[in-house]
Amino acid sequence: MSNPFEYAPAPESRSIVDIKASYGLFIDGEFVDGNGTSFKTISPSTEEVLAEVAEADAGDVDRAVKAARRAYTRVWSKMPGSERAKYLYRIARIIQERGRELAVLESIDNGKPIKETRDVDVPTVAAHFFYYAGWADKLDYSGYGSTPLGVAGQVIPWNFPLLMLAWKIAPALACGNTVVLKPAETTPLTALLFAEICQQADLPAGVVNIVTGAGATGQAIVEHPDVDKVAFTGSTGVGKAIARAVAGTDKKVTLELGGKAANIVFDDAPIDQAVEGIVNGIFFNQGHVCCAGSRLLVQESVADEVLERLKRRVSTLRLGDPLDKNTDIGAINSAEQLARIKELSDIGESEGAGRWSPACEIPSQGFWFPPTIFTGVSQAHRIAREEIFGPVLSVLTFRTPAEAVEKANNTPYGLSAGIWTDKGSRILKMANSLRAGVVWANTFNKFDPTSPFGGYKESGYGREGGRHGLAAYLKGGDA
Repeated sequence: MSNPFEYAPAPESRSIVDIKASYGLFIDGEFVDGNGTSFKTISPSTEEVLAEVAEADAGDVDRAVKAARRAYTRVWSKMPGSERAKYLYRIARIIQERGRELAVLESIDNGKPIKETRDVDVPTVAAHFFYYAGWADKLDYSGYGSTPLGVAGQVIPWNFPLLMLAWKIAPALACGNTVVLKPAETTPLTALLFAEICQQADLPAGVVNIVTGAGATGQAIVEHPDVDKVAFTGSTGVGKAIARAVAGTDKKVTLELGGKAANIVFDDAPIDQAVEGIVNGIFFNQGHVCCAGSRLLVQESVADEVLERLKRRVSTLRLGDPLDKNTDIGAINSAEQLARIKELSDIGESEGAGRWSPACEIPSQGFWFPPTIFTGVSQAHRIAREEIFGPVLSVLTFRTPAEAVEKANNTPYGLSAGIWTDKGSRILKMANSLRAGVVWANTFNKFDPTSPFGGYKESGYGREGGRHGLAAYLKGGDA
């Protein structure tokens, strides 16, 4: 991307990662062949085939669930919490030791910049395992009891493959459950490397099982009669299908779904700080964030100034090789996702919104989309209503706090929101009025394993992270 400052590329070495030509399934502590076919996982930045990965069928899922049930009944649920904690601590330390390897592999398979995987994803993954290791022998103090559910079936998305794995697996194991997890079909490699970490940590066989595949594999997990708990992060459409599938059963379910978060900037906000928060809110991870601040609500009196500074800042972002430590915006995860981003962006332009992107050189190979800002957006525009899940920002204006709240809440989603103002009293009042599971004040996209995360309305139900994240994995919980 054009930049007034010259810089030398600083690519991270791929040599630290050993990507195998083919991968099987991880069941009962071992890598095994699948009954089904295989699929290719590719690098979104180059379109090169990285590996052939087994696609689990219903029989493979049944093998994994049976292995998880045996491990639950014979070993894991009978183990004192203090002993389970030792395994979680061991996994956390190995993640730290192999952090560079994990970060490089995540960037190659997912397309996100190495500085994000290195500085955000991997440290937060380790922190989640450390945090829930601390809970493993203190469940009686959680308020949710200390009796595990049994076998947890978990399906995770492609935008944060390793981090979503940690969000799901760490609390499940801490509570005494065993796991069958399916990573997204476009990003399976760090989950399979995590399986190796489980072996390295001497985790008892069957406690964690990784089955790769697409939608049919996830459906087999959700519908398996011996799965006691379903945890899903992904699209609202799939979340609704899962809710219908488990209706009438006694399975516990948590769903963390889509979002269309409002980032609200008042006229007394620190503008430069707010601009950084806006950029982080929508362009972090190429906008592949369910809680991305994809709707910018700016008070009319400062709208022109905010937009001027925002465009200047966006013009300095660098798009390119995910393994280059200078890169700010990496590749879109897949051709399918790129097509959706292009479609909704073209619709936004055809509906009359003003479209702007900085001068940007797009690589000839891979899936890329420049950071894009739409102005003159109204509530009726599809780009203001639908989740684009890409580096696309819709800008709306408001005059009063009441109007800001009304516009922010005028969405079927309710996952997150941001408030930028110098007045603490306004922050508290706004936070109580916004129908969002997470509200950030003078910051955005800040996560900590001690804090619960989740949404309302079509953004799902249940909470992950913090003490509240234990509820979904204990019989005394309310999720």
